[in-house]
Amino acid sequence: MKLVKDTDKTLINKDQITDQQAEEAFKTILQWIGEDPNREGLLETPKRVVKAFKEYFKGYQQDPIIELKKTFGDVDGYDDMVIEKNISLESHCEHHMAPIIGVAHVAYIPKTKVVGLSKLARTVEIFSKRLQTQERLTMQIANTLMTGLDAKGVAVTIDAAHQCMTMRGIKKEKATTVTNYFLGSFKDDLSFQNRYLRLISK
Repeated sequence: MKLVKDTDKTLINKDQITDQQAEEAFKTILQWIGEDPNREGLLETPKRVVKAFKEYFKGYQQDPIIELKKTFGDVDGYDDMVIEKNISLESHCEHHMAPIIGVAHVAYIPKTKVVGLSKLARTVEIFSKRLQTQERLTMQIANTLMTGLDAKGVAVTIDAAHQCMTMRGIKKEKATTVTNYFLGSFKDDLSFQNRYLRLISK
């Protein structure tokens, strides 16, 4: 039995539902939309969808704090912001389970240590591979980086298109949503915040 933490730090029993049970559920959905799950082209579809969902939502089985534990202190006193721009982001909205596609920009100001650049992108990925709202996703990334890196400040920006409103509903295919979240020095000192916003817009 494998227990994993969800976004509210409670435990989920991942083994309550088996792959076979999930496949049966997708067969039911195929029938519900008017398809025949027994026709040749759809025989393996439930199994493929289960495999895809494991990839889409693998963030529930990962802990971003563990990813941020390996840091480097030999930085010769570097104390200005570190920015990683244009991190590709693929998530799913929790309301319609439709894709959210966009980019994330993250920045932090170190105190005494820095982290490998791939770990910043990994933090974005872990939280994006869960059912999300963009607002919560932005805050989760920022709060985790602030805590995990013991940073002086953190800034996170996400610019993304939500297919729940580009492919259905109001169908505004060019609409994107931008969210920002600032902590520490980025929140308290507008000079940091303004410089960050200027640099990510270049």
